[in-house]
Amino acid sequence: MLSMCKEVPWYLDDETGRVYVVGARGAVGFALTVGSEVFEESGRSIVRGTLDYLQGLKMLGVKRIEQVLPTGSSLTVVGEAVKDDIGTIRIQKPQKGPFYVSPKSIDQLVSNLGKWTRWYKYASFGLTIFGVFLITKHAIHYYLERRRRWELRRRVLAAAAKRAGSDNEDSTLKAENGTGTNQDCVMPDLCVICLEQEYNAVFIQ
Repeated sequence: MLSMCKEVPWYLDDETGRVYVVGARGAVGFALTVGSEVFEESGRSIVRGTLDYLQGLKMLGVKRIEQVLPTGSSLTVVGEAVKDDIGTIRIQKPQKGPFYVSPKSIDQLVSNLGKWTRWYKYASFGLTIFGVFLITKHAIHYYLERRRRWELRRRVLAAAAKRAGSDNEDSTLKAENGTGTNQDCVMPDLCVICLEQEYNAVFIQ
């Protein structure tokens, strides 16, 4: 669909002067009353059919919606006020900052902004607590993992020391009997992956 919008100039008048408002359709809080909504079907003719065929489209019709701002409506406009060369003052959307055209009063707008500010404050506080929780959880997990590894290493060393002492006693006994053999390395019978269970397979190169 092809969308087109036409807006007639309008102004605010508070009995002290007129201020034109430009680009109010893109403002926050601006709503217009629908005055009429009509769909007009396009007439079918040989020329229209030929043009539609050449352009690769089919014109069904035009939907026209008219929206009005009743005279005497009370509005609050917050934007950028500028003056043109002939001295006409207009309010438009600033390059940076909000642009409000609302039937609410300035006090109501400030109150709504204060409400959103409180919600953002509570949300930031909640996200901060959640972030601290995640960091603390990660730190506790890291500490427990390091402690588990240290315990496993201590168990491995203790098992190795115990095995070495037992093998030394056996070697001493066998040496006294004349059937002793030298052992180059003493290692516990634990899995090198989990360091908890005894190994059940050995890869020899």
